[in-house]
Amino acid sequence: MGFNAVKISDRVYWVGAIDWAVRDFHGYSTNRGTTYNAYLIIDEKVTLIDTVKAPFKDELLKRISSVIDLEKIDYIISNHAEMDHSGALPAIIEAVKPEKVFASVMGVKALKEHFHFGQDLIPLKDGDTLNLGLLNLKFLETRMLHWPDSMVSYLVEERLLFSQDGFGMHWATGERFADELNYETLRYEGAKYYANILLPYSALVLKLIERIGQLQLAIDIIAPDHGPIWRKEPMKVVSWYQEWAEQKPKKKAVVVYDTMWGSTDILARVIADAIAENGVETKVMRLRANDRSDVMTEILDAAAIVIGSPTLNNGIFPTVADVLTYIKGLKPKNKLGAVFGSYGWSGEAVSILAEELREMGVELVAEPLRVKYVPDKEAQEQARKLGHLLAQKITERSV
Repeated sequence: MGFNAVKISDRVYWVGAIDWAVRDFHGYSTNRGTTYNAYLIIDEKVTLIDTVKAPFKDELLKRISSVIDLEKIDYIISNHAEMDHSGALPAIIEAVKPEKVFASVMGVKALKEHFHFGQDLIPLKDGDTLNLGLLNLKFLETRMLHWPDSMVSYLVEERLLFSQDGFGMHWATGERFADELNYETLRYEGAKYYANILLPYSALVLKLIERIGQLQLAIDIIAPDHGPIWRKEPMKVVSWYQEWAEQKPKKKAVVVYDTMWGSTDILARVIADAIAENGVETKVMRLRANDRSDVMTEILDAAAIVIGSPTLNNGIFPTVADVLTYIKGLKPKNKLGAVFGSYGWSGEAVSILAEELREMGVELVAEPLRVKYVPDKEAQEQARKLGHLLAQKITERSV
């Protein structure tokens, strides 16, 4: 067959696909690849939960065929209409000819607008249930986590949450379960996924976690649409989400910058050195050496964002403009900030940086540090004082 399903509970199998080669996911650097997870429930009504990205449809079909004949699938449930999960849906419908295809109310609209097919889709409302024979599915809408159509499916008797894009990460591995993988890498990739995809919806994440508690959903397994499955201590990843969604800052600063001839680089390193001298964790990230999504991952739990740019054509450097646009869209909260930069003629960059951070709700701790040409001893002393001030403010605020 070539590809086999992986059993994850008495009646549930993983039948997804592994994308070892993907390195960019709509602007997010996926240097560890990803998985497109789909799940097969074996019951009187055999049910497929989600599909995969279109190029991986044959892998999905072969994994299903390792467990059951394709024509025995009765239901398909689409938890999320984004193309990495629904891209193969039309081809899978054609191959298995299911009795019914379900999605959320918004999901039905999205899938029809994506594929323009004549397939009848059955909408599921928040709180709806579906009997499969011995097992029952319960559906919760999770709008804007992270699309309007998003929902999760809870397999009641197996105490298994199909969590869609929640509680996932981009990581291609031969292992299917989180407990088989390195803990620190799990946390880092989970944080990267949260920072770059779910951060703007943190208030909704907290409401979802609260609702899971109110509904008293007993969860033994969390099966997301990307990355490993949580079969041991599944609430560990939920606790991480609680922490990230609350956005309580650590004693940490991220210095983000780029440079033309090295002058802004000198300022960045002096500022960072002064911050670190005060016992504050400090990350220094030159943008031509660090991807925007890695920068955002470090910003997630930082108390301060420090941005530097030379002035180019009366504006900020292109790589700095890129990362600012990206950060602004992800809406981090509870941040202190400072800006700095070197210039040769007019020096507008630092004023633009300051205004951008103010628009994001970042509290600037000092006036912009603006240095002409190469920083001399006096300029470097100003940079050091800025670093010490930042460290003081971070220490006062962080937990």
